Amino acid sequence: MADHNELGKKGEDLAVEYLGKKGYKILEKNWRQGRNEIDVIAADGKYLVIAEVKTRKSGLFGDPETAVTKEKQKALIRAANAYIRYKNMQMEVRFDIISIIIAKEKEQIHHIEDAFYPLL
Repeated sequence: MADHNELGKKGEDLAVEYLGKKGYKILEKNWRQGRNEIDVIAADGKYLVIAEVKTRKSGLFGDPETAVTKEKQKALIRAANAYIRYKNMQMEVRFDIISIIIAKEKEQIHHIEDAFYPLL
């Protein structure tokens, strides 16, 4: 597995652990619909949380969350819509970003709730 794939998997594992400790119920990890993928799907009270995890080794080239572009947001919204239809979900949806920097075995986790909103 390529280094960036291993880093991404480690970040996703850290995000799942972090959300679990905060009381979120993890529903899915790496859920796919066609070419679109949702890193983590969780329940937080009345919310269905669609979480995009971005992991980097440093913040040298900017914060990891800046990599969640408008195109990536659109892909997440498409995948979330497919998941909601597939599971017949009736919860309010929230899009979060979990930004992780892993430097010298020390992790910095920044959880951004309501990071973006789907356009109507």
